[in-house]
Amino acid sequence: MRVIAGTARRLKLETPAGRHTRPTSDKIKETLFNMIQPDLYEARFLDLFSGSGGIAIEALSRGAAEAVLVDNDREALRCIRSNLAHTHFEQQARVMAMDVLQALRRLDQQGKAFDIIFMDPPYSMGLERRILPYLVESSLVGDDTRIIVEASLEDDPIVMPSGSGWQVERVKEYKNNCHIFIGREPAAGEGE
Repeated sequence: MRVIAGTARRLKLETPAGRHTRPTSDKIKETLFNMIQPDLYEARFLDLFSGSGGIAIEALSRGAAEAVLVDNDREALRCIRSNLAHTHFEQQARVMAMDVLQALRRLDQQGKAFDIIFMDPPYSMGLERRILPYLVESSLVGDDTRIIVEASLEDDPIVMPSGSGWQVERVKEYKNNCHIFIGREPAAGEGE
């Protein structure tokens, strides 16, 4: 696994040993970042279930101002810290070694919204269905925040509740998984 583009381009990244994490392939990562590149410059980026930290590091390499990486697996945290040091992004990154919901509550107290929130939870456990309702009611999202969920194609599709103010804008499918892009619903009268 490597950094695809930007200031840390071509640098190799460590991946955690074992089967607890699924690093996003370079091809899928490149497709994802080509889609969100216009939103990255000076962005605040939140990476939930960070694994190796590869997604947040790619965001920083491509122009994000800062990133918060959340994971609670000891080997993943070791990799994240090693990869941040290797790519020289330690000053722009904050690593939170804790459960995702615990980290969200702590971040919510600071009252600062993120521009992009990415989550790649373990597949088929329904974790995103517990996290999304908290996120969309928190101070971590603003009017222009984009939430991206990586999910298995075998999992039930994510549907945002009617009246939540949020909608699935796009689903990009790959061979075995997909990226689900969630954003604010247009306000009444917008675009008319």
